[in-house]
Amino acid sequence: MAPSATPQRIVIENCAIATVDANDTEYASGYLVIADNRIESVGPGKAPDDLENVVRRIDADGHLATPGLVNTHHHFYQWITRGLAQDHNLFNWLVALYPTWARIDEPMVRAAAQGSLAMMARGGVTTAMDHHYVYPVGSGDLSGAIVGAARDMGVRFTLARGSMDRSEKDGGLPPDFAVETLEGALAGTESAIDTYHDASFDSMTQVAAAPCSPFSISTELLKQGAELARRKGVRMHTHGSETVEEEKFCHELFGMGPTDYFESAGWLGEDVWMAHSVHMNDSDIAAFARTKTGVAHCPSSNARLAAGIARVPDMLAAGVPVGLGVDGTASNETGELHTELRNALLVNRLGPHKEKALNARQALRLGTYGGAQVLGRADSIGSLEAGKLADVVLWKLDGLGHSTIADPVAALVFGAAAPVTASFVNGRQIVTDSHLTTVDEDSVARDAREQAQRLARIAAQS
Repeated sequence: MAPSATPQRIVIENCAIATVDANDTEYASGYLVIADNRIESVGPGKAPDDLENVVRRIDADGHLATPGLVNTHHHFYQWITRGLAQDHNLFNWLVALYPTWARIDEPMVRAAAQGSLAMMARGGVTTAMDHHYVYPVGSGDLSGAIVGAARDMGVRFTLARGSMDRSEKDGGLPPDFAVETLEGALAGTESAIDTYHDASFDSMTQVAAAPCSPFSISTELLKQGAELARRKGVRMHTHGSETVEEEKFCHELFGMGPTDYFESAGWLGEDVWMAHSVHMNDSDIAAFARTKTGVAHCPSSNARLAAGIARVPDMLAAGVPVGLGVDGTASNETGELHTELRNALLVNRLGPHKEKALNARQALRLGTYGGAQVLGRADSIGSLEAGKLADVVLWKLDGLGHSTIADPVAALVFGAAAPVTASFVNGRQIVTDSHLTTVDEDSVARDAREQAQRLARIAAQS
């Protein structure tokens, strides 16, 4: 929806601006004009004096304006199983938690989605995604619950409709009662696409086809999932190359590593993004670069599960699209993305590139434009440019945690988690002074706690 003939305008002035455009344009003091749901103009100094229909002016002195953060990998339902299996690696963690996850239902998923979205949104996320792959029989409309929670929150959203059909009896990790049939998984994915996917420029809801991982899906589900996605014109997402155990699993079961296996099943391409991609050799990275396959980098979760350090600097140098992901909150209990800017920078400096691995501006790009690339939406979000959608965050940097860092981007990335004074999605303000305007945070917290306790009781009885 383009701005109307007489758009209502919001003017933001007197702030530092990091546009994250192709030239990394920044202004020490500049302005931004929002017209309806689009960015109309951005530049240095004061806004033009002759603007009409200005409904609001914001003096943003002491703030940094950036594009809204874009989360590229998450599992919302895990909000109600945080703090469990604290000292496990990935495979043991999954085995420990699958029996509990397999007992989720619609009220639980709705409450967990609200909690996950609320935590991200008040920390500057304007575009979220959820890779939901656990659909127990009789659990209700889980996809509808997730999409509904995102709509209520006012966040732009991608539902990665996941699936699993390889259980323990087939050599996989999930218990037998936790998976769908091949036919059921494909039908559920197609139904989600038909019901919720909006391909328009200013879409608030999109859907991707997202079989879970090599150790929980059949090759047939992977292949037919790709065929379905491309027939429907939607993106594709899965987990890949997360751990050395996964590498061993793929070699034992398929006779090749994860990247070669995915390519053999039609799962490399500019319409695909993988979560994690930690254990990638040079040929893997070259294959991703050649096909423009994207990566969701999840530094906190990779550390929590001792998975390793992804080769992000090498991926970026090769031209691989890379964004940031929270990952599920059972492996990243903070549930926030703005802290991942800092963690991505610090963790990657522990790798072979050391202090030259990432800088502050590269970290910010990962969390904004990089994420938009990975989700296939770089034409509409991810940078502050005229004509793009008005997904904008104002970070308060004149307080105790940041006031002595002269470089505002460095303050945001290296410093403490910065307060969000205002967050706009599609031109609508959803956060004011670090609090959500669209939902009651206390109610969200209470509902999530009650559903977490309910799930724990059900799991214990089973």
